Order: sequence, then C-alpha cells, then structure tokens
Amino acid sequence: MRLADINIRDPFILPYNGKYYMYGTRAIYTWTQEIKDGYGFDVYESTDLENWSEPKSIFENHMGFWGDFQFWAPEVHIYKGRFYLLATFTSKECFRGTAILSSDTPNGEFKEHSWGALTPREWSCLDGTLYVENGTPYMVFCHEWCQIKDGEICAVELSRDLKQPQGQPFTLFKASDAKKWVLPVDKDCYVTDGPYMMNIDGELICLWSSFGKDGYLEAIARSSNGKMDGEWTVDDKLLFEKNGGHGMIFTDFSGNMNFVYHSPNETPFERPCVRKIDKNMLKRQ
Repeated sequence: MRLADINIRDPFILPYNGKYYMYGTRAIYTWTQEIKDGYGFDVYESTDLENWSEPKSIFENHMGFWGDFQFWAPEVHIYKGRFYLLATFTSKECFRGTAILSSDTPNGEFKEHSWGALTPREWSCLDGTLYVENGTPYMVFCHEWCQIKDGEICAVELSRDLKQPQGQPFTLFKASDAKKWVLPVDKDCYVTDGPYMMNIDGELICLWSSFGKDGYLEAIARSSNGKMDGEWTVDDKLLFEKNGGHGMIFTDFSGNMNFVYHSPNETPFERPCVRKIDKNMLKRQ
C-alpha cells in the first residue's frame, strides 16, 4: 500500500530494528457508537516510509474487555524491553479514558496490561502518551473540553510497571493559554488533543492539537525548566495550521527527524502525512 492510500487518524510511527511500524485510529469507525467487530487496532510495516504492508490486526474488541466503542489513538512505546500500546477507549459504564496494552513484539498480539483506564475514573479523558523523566514514567493526556469546556493537557505519574497511577494528576496547561490563535469549537469550549512529549537539547516540549482559523492544527507548548514540573507556555507560532494534526515526531534510520500527522481532519478522508522537519523548527523562536 502507498502511504496516501491508508485511511487512519492519529498516526504514530515506531522505528524498530530496520522497519517502521505505523499505528492509528481506524478512521471509518471513529465516530460510530455501536459495538462492532471492527473495533480494534492495526499495524502497517514499511522499510521506506512510502510503501506499506496491508494492515495487520494487533488488538480487537472481545468479551470481557471493558471498552465498548471509540477505540482511538494507539501509540506504541518501548519501555524496559517490551512494547506498550497506549490507547483511548469508551465504555457505556464509565468515562472515556486511556489504558495500556502490551506485547513482546511491535506487530504481535497486544493484551491488556493495566486494569482499565489509568486516567482518573471521574474524568472524561483521551489521547494518553508515555513520557519517562529520569526513570519515572508519566502518562500525559487530555482532560476533555466536553466535560470542562476549557480542555487541559494533564499528567499523572505511573507505577514503574505501568499498571496503575501514582498520586494525583496535575495540569500542564489549558487550551485557552494559546491566546494568539485558539478558537472555540462551541461557544466558550476549547479543545486539547493528541499530546506528544519530547526533549530537544534539554528543552521539554509538548506537541498538541486544537482549532484555529484554518481548522485543526498542530501546536507546541514548552516547559520553563525542561521538566514536567516547569511552568508551561504555548508558542504563538504553529507547527501546522491547515486542517491537520494529532502528530508526533520520530527519527528515521538515516538520522532525519520526521513529523507525521493526519490530514484532512474529516472522516473518512484522513490520510497519514510524513514530512521531514528541522530541529530548529521545534526550538523557541
């Protein structure tokens, strides 16, 4: 398959052992609120980032699993020698949240690792990502605008085995902190979507998505001290601003940095897009 022929949202690419593994939300199922056999996650494999394998299922809804519908935004991280898939699930019995699955391989069957969502049970949350700071794992996630109006990017420390939260969640920043460009989606409601954390030469940044004058977009927030507990500010300059986002950055096998995101932000027309990116584009302007 060509990259342009793949229909997914929220793409995430993991380079590993000479191959690229791409995960994402099955776009055709994104907004359906019924239980379907198709609810699950796939992996695509490539050696050149342009030609990809057919999708291979790595997780499917099954009896006994707590999630019912809206299986969203899978991303796979290597942690202590294993592969951990963080993804969002919605249940008829509890709020939406992010849970963790695990596997011995990046393209094998993923099974439940955490017991349900690791985001707060009384919150509506989505798009959890993993970030490890000085050996301490954190889940960074969105507290949804549909519950609190002004969406937040929050974090919670995880146990070293990634099975449960440790302590209380804390807020890094709010969508409305992007005063120069953010626009509401419904009266005074502001969206936070798709956080992705990375350290650039000692500076900790968070890629995230929201909405502006040209639709869905990719923005950058950064910590004042290079750590999770710093004071967070949102850049005035956008990384991508025209009907695309929920991105992440990976380094290819040639040492180049690449930004992958979906565009357009319209179901079922979403496609993963990959473009090289200069590290200087991510630094404070």
